[in-house]
Amino acid sequence: MKNRILKGTAAAVLAMSVVASMGTCVFAEETQYKVGIVKFMDHASLNQIEENIEAQLDKLAKENGVTYNYADYTYDGEGDGSVLNQIASSLVADEVDVIVAIATPAVQVMQAATEDTGIPIIFSAVTDPVGAGLAASMEEPGGNITGTSDALNTGSVMNLIFALKPDADYIGLLYSKSEDASTQPIAEAKAFLDEKGIKYIEKTGTNPDEVSSAADALIAEGVDAVFTPTDNTVMNAELAIYEKLAEAGIPHFCGADSFARNGAFCGFGVNYAILGTATADMTAELLGGADPAKMPVQTFENGIATVNTQTAELLGVDMAAVSEAFAPYCSEIVETTTAENF
Repeated sequence: MKNRILKGTAAAVLAMSVVASMGTCVFAEETQYKVGIVKFMDHASLNQIEENIEAQLDKLAKENGVTYNYADYTYDGEGDGSVLNQIASSLVADEVDVIVAIATPAVQVMQAATEDTGIPIIFSAVTDPVGAGLAASMEEPGGNITGTSDALNTGSVMNLIFALKPDADYIGLLYSKSEDASTQPIAEAKAFLDEKGIKYIEKTGTNPDEVSSAADALIAEGVDAVFTPTDNTVMNAELAIYEKLAEAGIPHFCGADSFARNGAFCGFGVNYAILGTATADMTAELLGGADPAKMPVQTFENGIATVNTQTAELLGVDMAAVSEAFAPYCSEIVETTTAENF
């Protein structure tokens, strides 16, 4: 790995103190790293990750006696490939020491742009790093890139659906075809349902309006429940669709707790605050000299079901019954309510 300590005025901060009695000056050099942070789009899940990355970098900076300058190099990709490419060009021109990229589409653009630059990448919230072509393996990713994964245990989410609705015989699959993070879990969901002989229907969208229309179509179909993996496009639309799904009596089961915090009935999977903190830890480790090619991709326990009590009430579901039904399939049940940000 080419761990480049910045040179000149952009490289280090020189602190000067005058020792009056000796008539001399003492110079102390503080190492400063340029840390680019790029999230795919602005929504509660990715914002939560970013906030925890920044908070942990601030903490580690004090502990390590260095400066992690991310404030001047933090960007929102707006869910737009052309914007992400512009951001990548800017970060390369700024010669940042590392890029922290949040969500698979952002990581893929950053990887392509930095291939010949020596700038390492720490990714965050990549569901399938190997399948997305970002890592050779989870244990030894190779190249100049590694990070944290929010890999989803799809079978566990399916079990929760049928724990709540044992007689369900028609499941809606709501996701974006443009997101690699959704490809594998949707395939797993289909295999699970096929094995049980359960009918399902797929509806997709590439922006909030299309996702809302897809949700309307699933309501019209009369599905018993809807499954969405860790899909940024749907997450970005969750506040606009959760209420109409609930009012139609359709629980929305999703691949992250943040969906439930934005109104979905149930989110199951990684705690994004913990994931963000771990991403920052890996960033500091890399800047301290670790080789990203040999830093294993970190995964996390998929055992917590987060249930929105307000949505449960709209669905007419008793929380005591939910807790009893879910208990065999998760390590913990967390109750939440709807908020735009958290």
